[in-house]
Amino acid sequence: MFKRVVITGIGVVTPVGNNLEDFWVNLTGGISGVGPITRFDTTGYSSKIASEVKSFNAADFIDRKEARRMDRFTQFAVAATGMAVKNAGLDMAKINRVRAGVILGSGVGGIETLEEQHKVLMERGPGRVSPVFIPMMIANMASGQVAINFGLRGCNVTTTSACASSANALGDAFKVIQRGQADVMISGGTEAPITPLAVAGFCSMKALSTRNNDPTAASRPFDMGRDGFVIAEGAVVLVLEEMEHALAREANILAEITGYGASCDAYHITAPDPEGGGAVLSMRWALEDAGLAPEKVDYINAHGTSTPLGDKLETMAIKEVFGEHAKQLAISSTKSMTGHLLGAAGGLETAVCALAIRKGLIPPTINLNEPDPECDLDYVPNIARQADVAVAITNSFGFGGHNATLVIERFTVERNI
Repeated sequence: MFKRVVITGIGVVTPVGNNLEDFWVNLTGGISGVGPITRFDTTGYSSKIASEVKSFNAADFIDRKEARRMDRFTQFAVAATGMAVKNAGLDMAKINRVRAGVILGSGVGGIETLEEQHKVLMERGPGRVSPVFIPMMIANMASGQVAINFGLRGCNVTTTSACASSANALGDAFKVIQRGQADVMISGGTEAPITPLAVAGFCSMKALSTRNNDPTAASRPFDMGRDGFVIAEGAVVLVLEEMEHALAREANILAEITGYGASCDAYHITAPDPEGGGAVLSMRWALEDAGLAPEKVDYINAHGTSTPLGDKLETMAIKEVFGEHAKQLAISSTKSMTGHLLGAAGGLETAVCALAIRKGLIPPTINLNEPDPECDLDYVPNIARQADVAVAITNSFGFGGHNATLVIERFTVERNI
């Protein structure tokens, strides 16, 4: 008998808020976190905008000496985990820490540390490279540091599947608990890619929006004027628990994860399958895993990156999976406000689904002023919508053809399929 898995806590460090209240108020208020890049000089860059985390001080969450030994992406993860644990009301002294683990996703890991230490190497020689360069830079260190900081001795893994990383992380954590191998899992994603080299690489690919003179309007999924995604940073971490474990401690259960699907396009290193086949598979498999008919879904948090091809193909895939019901679905892309957190996007968007279910409010897709005729579904344009959401899904699709879909449901002790 499979165990049931519930969400009991959420912690956020994002461009639209570094606490859960601000995050939700800004998302549902249609507030964009996009602005000019402040972290480095953008002279010569085609894209000069990003969705940066504001007013983050690692020392508010982590010992100063320890924080200096962490890349920014790891600092975000440890901070978000602390907030998630507090939000869950989870007393670490009272849980079995051998049955508590961590699975986080990150697409690029400690790229800021890599760039800084490469500069040291080139300018000052190999003897001046930091002795903590490697453990600061490697992508698994966010999971490792979270486990160290919270004393969690169970399964500890990092998933790296580009923009699907944290959706895969959550799916894997869900399965660990479902199989009975853990009582508690810390899961989600973290990313800090607003660096000179990373942004230059995306600029060279012509993947980023160049709407530099109007940053808050740059991320516009499903709109005719979309011209690329807006790079973003941050971390969102969720506390997942086995249902009986959560009920026994009288936890405040936010929602339940009931399904997970993962697939690959097996088509191209960056371009999506032109038939949307991989996205179709991940959605279908997630619904099958949850034991749900497509007609049961009320809301989709779309991958919706604001790229000309991606938004159109996601629309095509939704129509293929949901048929006539696609026209009844509320769909939104919160990337229109947050930008694209790359490997952390799936964690953020799973949290959005849980909150939409909990609060009966769907965040909008902002900047949707001239819908693309090929994107002809209900994308909740510009204004949040009150709605009774019992079942939501979230999609995450990444370079390399990685696709992941999660099903999130309103929690009831007696689940009716």
